Amino acid sequence: MVVRATRATDLADLDAAIGNCFACPRLVDWRTEVARTRRAAFRDQEYWGRPVPGFGDPAARIAILGLAPAAHGGNRTGRIFTGDRSGDVLFAALHRAGLANQPTSVAIDDGLALRQTRIFSAVRCAPPDNKPTPTERDTCAPWLHREVALVRPTLRVVVALGAFAWAAWWPTLRQVYGMPPPSPRPAFGHGAHWFGTAVPELLGCYHVSQQNTFTGRLTPGMLDDVFARAKRLAGVD
Repeated sequence: MVVRATRATDLADLDAAIGNCFACPRLVDWRTEVARTRRAAFRDQEYWGRPVPGFGDPAARIAILGLAPAAHGGNRTGRIFTGDRSGDVLFAALHRAGLANQPTSVAIDDGLALRQTRIFSAVRCAPPDNKPTPTERDTCAPWLHREVALVRPTLRVVVALGAFAWAAWWPTLRQVYGMPPPSPRPAFGHGAHWFGTAVPELLGCYHVSQQNTFTGRLTPGMLDDVFARAKRLAGVD
């Protein structure tokens, strides 16, 4: 898989390769079972049931790094954060920030487009209980590293959604930019900000999960502040 990831010549090639990954047996079994049994509300739909590639502007100045696709969201629709309540919150915020052309994301062919922004996840398959193992994270890392390498010429800011994504950035920093992670590594927190020399700046944001948005731990205003800051740092009007 490492070889296939590094051989990807562009994002389209990378996306095709990601969609054909079978490297993690537990995740393959889970994503396939979810796609076979389906949720009752979606029983008439055909699930994607495969790894979910990144999505957005190939010349992105801002990247949003998530954890993994949702079982009945990206694993169903084939596009990250599409068709689930986390995505409802995220894309509404991106639209308010002027980074998305519409506030909703319900299907892969719904016309959504992102402006100077790309979204991808640390793990590309939906994991049981939304909890990938460290081994699965590390096995999937070459896809993330190659995607960041391909958008490296324009990338200026990475917004890490949650502590898992924040932790996934440090190996990417070493692999893609040849920069050793800072020691000690900066702690994740909402609004956390790290920057180095000639590398993208990193912003922390609570994940847009229902656990955070339904309880008020993450509010629309808090998201708006993060994306406004990301735009300023990235030089996006």
